[in-house]
Amino acid sequence: MIIGNGILANAVRLYDKEDVIFFASGVSNSLEKNPVEFEREVSLLKSVIQDHPDKKLIYFSTCSIYDPSKTGSPYVMHKLTIEKIIAEHCSDFIIFRVGNAVGRGGNPNTLINFFKNSILSENKLTIHSNARRILIGTDDIAAFVGKYMKDFNNEIVNLAYPYQYSLPEILSQLEYHLAKNADYESIEEGSLYNIEFNSITEDFFRGISPDEYLKKLYTSYL
Repeated sequence: MIIGNGILANAVRLYDKEDVIFFASGVSNSLEKNPVEFEREVSLLKSVIQDHPDKKLIYFSTCSIYDPSKTGSPYVMHKLTIEKIIAEHCSDFIIFRVGNAVGRGGNPNTLINFFKNSILSENKLTIHSNARRILIGTDDIAAFVGKYMKDFNNEIVNLAYPYQYSLPEILSQLEYHLAKNADYESIEEGSLYNIEFNSITEDFFRGISPDEYLKKLYTSYL
């Protein structure tokens, strides 16, 4: 059973199962501040949990929870609230905290979509030279969840390609892919924050270098 119709919901359709709920509906814009949007997701989640108490719930949260620059943001606080509701009211669940998801289409405010659209529109960017971001393709999210959903029970799992990219790294490869230079300036801001990945996640991506993974993302989705 799949709740939602966005890029993550579409990605996991191949792994749809009657005894599992993929909750992939709700607030996807990390800049969202409207409490109505957050309340809508909370209400839907509580309804789904109440109506399907015997199903395993898989929820997609965010690794932004670890970013000190986003501590206290409405989006991060909302995700923590959702995680708490799930932990307290579900008997069988997995919470996947995913990195910056890259998929076909989707929210124009996601990191890669924003960079791509800015380059193509020739809009000037300001990037934080010390910031780092973790990425993952939506097909990899779906494949990982489909393969390992039975191996995790009542856990929070960090899910992303286990490497933190600098923004210049991301932009450089994107410029090459689009055959167009970005107009940007760097400022000395941003930070690196630690995210722990379990051995299953590391093994899933073993054998592909950070540069190769970026190329794969851009080739597959842009």
